[in-house]
Amino acid sequence: MNKQTATKNLDDIISRVEGARLRISEHHIVKIIGISKYSTAEDIETLYNSGQRAFGENKVQDLKEKMATLEELPLEWHFVGTLQKNKINNLIDLNPSLVHSIDSLELAQELDKKLQAKDKKLSALLQINSAYEDSKSGVKPEEAVFIYKEILDTCPNIKLKGVMSIGAHSEDEKLIKESFKTTKKIYDEVTPFGAKYCSMGMSSDFELAIACGSNMIRVGSTLFKD
Repeated sequence: MNKQTATKNLDDIISRVEGARLRISEHHIVKIIGISKYSTAEDIETLYNSGQRAFGENKVQDLKEKMATLEELPLEWHFVGTLQKNKINNLIDLNPSLVHSIDSLELAQELDKKLQAKDKKLSALLQINSAYEDSKSGVKPEEAVFIYKEILDTCPNIKLKGVMSIGAHSEDEKLIKESFKTTKKIYDEVTPFGAKYCSMGMSSDFELAIACGSNMIRVGSTLFKD
């Protein structure tokens, strides 16, 4: 991907985000995370030079390699994939800005235990399976607020910063919208406990997610297309 293409891709996304957020409020800010799991370090650097700063990877090893390759750049790294327990220590050592995928109380407590052993803290989001789909990870919506509070109470080394979900896998916009609304309702309930991010919306549906209240989107193919 050349600089001209990267700039056009980023400008197009920013323009669409601006249109969607302004329909809610001029004060509604949306953070864009570039999901780089299928892209090269060179492409990330090209997008950095076009103005993008935050990038997300879904495998710990890929995150490690790209962080090392691009260590000279002041990038903001996010971990967005399923976190396997045997990879927790490796992820802690990488110290990403935000982990999007705490998908159970059990995982949170295991992560916290290993954070305590290393005397470190990590910012994270609680993942919600708002569409009740077997193919997706995450806590059930009706348990989300309880689990969020439980992590706050029992996992002092995890800094919970909000919630994350993936929209319903459907062609029916109504179903996708309902899944986003479910997540936003939970976000509103945990906002008094310090929640800052409602991360929902990807390349195919981020405008709809913003319309439902998302303030953080994760875009991959739209941003990295040649």
